[in-house]
Amino acid sequence: MTETLTNITDYMDFLLMGYPDGQVLQTLYPTLFFLIYLGALVGNFLIITLITMCQHLQTPMYFFLKNLSLIDICYISVTVPKSIMNSMTNTHSISFLGCVLQVFFVIFLAGTEFSLLLVMSYDRYAAICFPLHYEAIMNRGACVQMVVAAWLSGCIYGSLHTTGTFSVHFCGPNVVHQFFCDIPSLLRLACFGDQILEYVFIITSCCFAFICFILMVISYVHIFTIILKIPSIQGRFKIFSTCIPHLTVVTLFLSSGFVAYLGSTAKSPSSLNLLMSVFYSLLPPSLNPVIYSLRNSDVKMALCNIFGDKITTSL
Repeated sequence: MTETLTNITDYMDFLLMGYPDGQVLQTLYPTLFFLIYLGALVGNFLIITLITMCQHLQTPMYFFLKNLSLIDICYISVTVPKSIMNSMTNTHSISFLGCVLQVFFVIFLAGTEFSLLLVMSYDRYAAICFPLHYEAIMNRGACVQMVVAAWLSGCIYGSLHTTGTFSVHFCGPNVVHQFFCDIPSLLRLACFGDQILEYVFIITSCCFAFICFILMVISYVHIFTIILKIPSIQGRFKIFSTCIPHLTVVTLFLSSGFVAYLGSTAKSPSSLNLLMSVFYSLLPPSLNPVIYSLRNSDVKMALCNIFGDKITTSL
């Protein structure tokens, strides 16, 4: 009888109870979510449009950036619209299938973004350390293969974690203390001992992510070694400035994920817990276009060509 009830709970709707108590906060958070979501869509679509339309942006770095913007649009669209809709309709439920799809796409897109950031670090390494062979190393075919590998690795990553997470039986009430279905919140609902498979996947993926991070660090060690050999300070800064956006995005992505999952140990909803989740799931997709376009002369030139001199002047 107990086993039957457990199996039934596996396919019940989940309740997303991430919003803190209080009518003011219940109204404030969805409004804030909508504004951030709108800004993320506009910024990332603008980056994609500029790179697609402007001939001088047809380089490997901007090809990878266009894919990064596409990932960010998909990533933020997996969780935020559902959360806003639930708030507007005063409901908190998400179907079992909807929860499965949210977990898969969040992990799939996060894994793809991390893989793409690794590819982008290799691009900077090739451009700075092997400038004479850069076009041969980062030819069109190689760039497409790297991007396909990033998307494929993210898909495998998402599939493994989704399988591990939903291989468990859920013993408690299906209340997710989050505004979307995330793995730490779901594992807290699992029966004791059922989380082993997912923990194995988590440990394995952390080891793999650590190896990728070390490769990224090695790339930048070589880059900084080359930069320090440049005699003029102006030359050093000019080369280093091409790496600043990527370093900033990597730092934001890794730090936000660390902070969010550090706060996911809380067993009840709180404003701090929600704030950490917002930091992880909303800020990177929203800020990435700003980071890559701020003080970027190529992007400003593209804006000038498409929209006119006024936009460039205002920037």
